[in-house]
Amino acid sequence: MANRAYKFRIYPNNEQMILFARTFGCVRMVYNHWLNRRIRQYKKNKTNITYTVCAKEMAEMKKTEEYAFLREVDSISLQQSLRHLDTAFQNFFKRPKTGFPRFKSKKNHKNSYSTICINGNITISDGYLKLPKIGQVRLKQHRSVPKGYRLKSVTISQTPGGRYYASILFEYEDQIPEKEMHSFLGLDFSMHGLYRDSNGNEPAYPGYYRNAEKRLAREQRRLSKMQKGSNNRRKQRIKVAKLHEKVPNQRKDFLHKQSRQITNAYDCVCIEDLDMKAMSRSLKLGKSVSDNGWGMFTAFLKYKLEEQGKKLVKVDRFFASSQMCSACGYKNAKTKDLALRQWDCPQCGIHHDRDVNAAINIRNEGMRIVTA
Repeated sequence: MANRAYKFRIYPNNEQMILFARTFGCVRMVYNHWLNRRIRQYKKNKTNITYTVCAKEMAEMKKTEEYAFLREVDSISLQQSLRHLDTAFQNFFKRPKTGFPRFKSKKNHKNSYSTICINGNITISDGYLKLPKIGQVRLKQHRSVPKGYRLKSVTISQTPGGRYYASILFEYEDQIPEKEMHSFLGLDFSMHGLYRDSNGNEPAYPGYYRNAEKRLAREQRRLSKMQKGSNNRRKQRIKVAKLHEKVPNQRKDFLHKQSRQITNAYDCVCIEDLDMKAMSRSLKLGKSVSDNGWGMFTAFLKYKLEEQGKKLVKVDRFFASSQMCSACGYKNAKTKDLALRQWDCPQCGIHHDRDVNAAINIRNEGMRIVTA
C-alpha cells in the first residue's frame, strides 16, 4: 500500500470560519496544556507521560464545565494534537538535533489541524468536502481522485494571508510496473536558469522572488511604521502575507509544469546529488539557490516519474561532470574556474558550452548506472 496527498483550496462561509478558528484554538490549547504537563512531570520525578494517559486525562477534562468548549470541536482533531505532541517528544529523544517541542503561539497566523476518516465522517462529493463538526465546505477540486483511492485523513490549514486549504491523504494499491529505459535526459543545476539539459535547452526561470523583492521591501517598510493593534496594520499584514504567498505559489506552479513536461517525454532523468542545504547557507549564493527551488523541482520529478514506472537517477556529487569532455573523455582541469563558460577540448578539438557538456556527462553516467 502507498499513500498520496492532494491539496485543494476550500472556501468556508463565515460560520464555518468561526468553527475553524475555534478548532485551531482548541487544538493549540490541548497541545500546550499537555506539553506543560509533561515538562512539569519530568521535572518532578524524571518520568514521561504516554499518549494513552494524556488521552484519558483529556476525556475527563471534557466532562467538566470549565473545559466544556472542547466538546464543541472535532474530538479526533484533539486526539491528533496529542499524537503530534507524542511524536515530537519521540523525535527529540531519538534525534536531539530536531529540538525540544515548543509551545504554539496564538500570534502565529499560520494555523492547522488534522482529523482521521472513520466510518465515512469525511467525504468528497459534488465540489464539497464534508468535515466533522464543520459540515459541507465548498472545495475547488482541480483534479479528480483516481478510483480505488481510499480517504485516510485530512489536514485543514489557514495561511497568514487568510486562505484555507485541505490536504487530503489517500491510500491506494502500489502496483506500478517498471518501464524499460529507452529515453534519457541529463540535467545540470543552473544558479539562475534552474537547469541546462543534455539537449542544450534551459527553462528560462523567471526568478519570482528577485522580481518581487522591491515590492516586498516597500510593503514591509509600511507595515513596520504602523501602530501595533490598529486595523490599518492588520490590513497591511495581510497584504504582506499575500505577497509572500504569491512568490512560492508562482514558483511551485512553474516547477510543476516543467517537471510534468520532462516526465511525459523521458523514461529516465539523471541529475547530480547536490547538497542544497550547504549551498543555501552561502552568503553570495543563498538567495539565488532558495529562489530557483532546485530541491522542490527534483522532488516533483521523483514522484511524477515513479508514478509512471520511470526513474530519477542521482549521480555522485563528486563526479567531474564539468571537467570531462563528453566526446572523448579528456579531463580539463582549467574548467575548475567557474568563470570559464566556453572551452575547446585540447584532445579532440570539440567546442563545449560548460553547462550543456556537464548535462551530457551526467546523462551518460546515469545511463551507465541504470544499465550496470
